[in-house]
Amino acid sequence: MKTVLEILTLSTEYFTKLGFANPRKQAIELIGDALQTTPIDLYLQFDRPLEEAEIQKCRENIKRRGAREPLQYIRGEVDFFDCRFKVTSAVLIPRNETEILVDLIYQELSQLSLAGCQLWDICCGSGCIGISLKKKFPDLQVYLSDFSEAALQIAKANAELNQVEVVFVQGDLLQPFKGKQADFVVCNPPYVAESEWNSLEQEVKFEPKSALIGGNDGLSFYRRLATELKNHLKPKAKAWLEIGANQGNSIQMLFEPDKVASKWKVCRFAKDWSNRDRFFFLENE
Repeated sequence: MKTVLEILTLSTEYFTKLGFANPRKQAIELIGDALQTTPIDLYLQFDRPLEEAEIQKCRENIKRRGAREPLQYIRGEVDFFDCRFKVTSAVLIPRNETEILVDLIYQELSQLSLAGCQLWDICCGSGCIGISLKKKFPDLQVYLSDFSEAALQIAKANAELNQVEVVFVQGDLLQPFKGKQADFVVCNPPYVAESEWNSLEQEVKFEPKSALIGGNDGLSFYRRLATELKNHLKPKAKAWLEIGANQGNSIQMLFEPDKVASKWKVCRFAKDWSNRDRFFFLENE
């Protein structure tokens, strides 16, 4: 019968051979998850012999990670902007970049009176954007939409988990909001080019391809937003988009081909922690 420390040592050696970054840290997280304990408590149990069922659960987690399945899918949850979200292979794993976007939106909304205002989270996936903002701004009316029914089921579970009331609608991009207008729209659409799929890391390929690929050049959804979004915004309404790291110039040309005769009051970028244009902000006239 193996102890916690023996399983941890074997798992760390296995991850090291596979070339994983921070092999011991990943092993601790997965073993702790299997044993339903925290990393700190795990250290206090190093000499504890494990039951066979516990060993099997540890092995299952380690095996899944060894196959390059993302840690977040194995654990089934992720922390994001002071909230916790369930994640499965039906939704993208919330990224650090998206957390930056939510923080930027939070800073803007904190300066406004939001009673009666509507925010639409388009391509919501796990619901991490809309639910996080609803948690911070209870007066805000939040709508979450996605083309995927499976994704919406996860988002609904996350709304319940975080104890917020939001509205869910299913459909393709802005189609569910036909004839309606919002005060705020946020969208993190698929923006990876089809040609980039084969070169993506193995972990990324566990995520839903439909939530990653934005056509041949990664801009398909932005083209549609450039023509459809303005009609769905109230006067002085704001929109925030997450974009790919090298898409800034293309996005600018789609939304503001003529700066002299721009149809937007505000049209600007914001940068991520690597000083790259990753977020595009719009304000209606």
